[in-house]
Amino acid sequence: MTYRIVIPARFGSERLPGKPLADLNGVPMIVRVAEAAAGSSAEEVVVATDDERIVAAVENAGFRAVMTRSDHPSGSDRVMEVARIGGWSEDDIILNVQGDEPFIPPAVLDQLADVLTADPDVASATLCEPISSFEALMDPNLVKVVRSASLRALYFSRAPIPYGRGLFDIASGDLPAHGAWWRHIGVYGFRCWALARFVRLPAGDLETLEKLEQLRFLEHDLDMRVVEACEPVPGGIDTEDDLARARERFEA
Repeated sequence: MTYRIVIPARFGSERLPGKPLADLNGVPMIVRVAEAAAGSSAEEVVVATDDERIVAAVENAGFRAVMTRSDHPSGSDRVMEVARIGGWSEDDIILNVQGDEPFIPPAVLDQLADVLTADPDVASATLCEPISSFEALMDPNLVKVVRSASLRALYFSRAPIPYGRGLFDIASGDLPAHGAWWRHIGVYGFRCWALARFVRLPAGDLETLEKLEQLRFLEHDLDMRVVEACEPVPGGIDTEDDLARARERFEA
């Protein structure tokens, strides 16, 4: 089964205004993300935005952009509008790739789509990778995920979960010898019907508290499969420091 990638991008980022058009070695960030996504097996890559400047940058680079409403509360809502405009069927597979992930490996996008293709009962899926440092585990900007033996998401949090009582020695700054911790990678795969249901649901208490929209799925008893990424996935670009490091990487 084929799949599509939609990249939501809005100009008014709170921490980094104009982020989609930030220059990365002569190319706007949103175009870099589209280039990475185009390296996958997706049949179509679409940028969903509410800003004509982003549309112009994307189309000038030879990619497709769709203007969406400016009042969407989340990127998922923006992705769903593109699906509605396109008249995509309920069983179509859509990947929501964040517009600040210029280093996303195409192989992990194919992997995520394969999870849904292989099992018709999987409505949504996402990725994770091991956490190897105490600092990363304690970083509230790095989202952690706990999953079941069947790889179903149990909980997402900014807190260091699971937290083994008596296992952590804050002074040493080392991870315990026993245990496994996972960083959530914010790329999502949906069947179109599941995404449509998701955006109709109200935000729950957990989502509001943690500021993590994926918790809405769990609060409303919808399953999300979480698989370990087949390649390391660099973090997205949220701050000026992240942007500086990304520019250094592209220059190198």
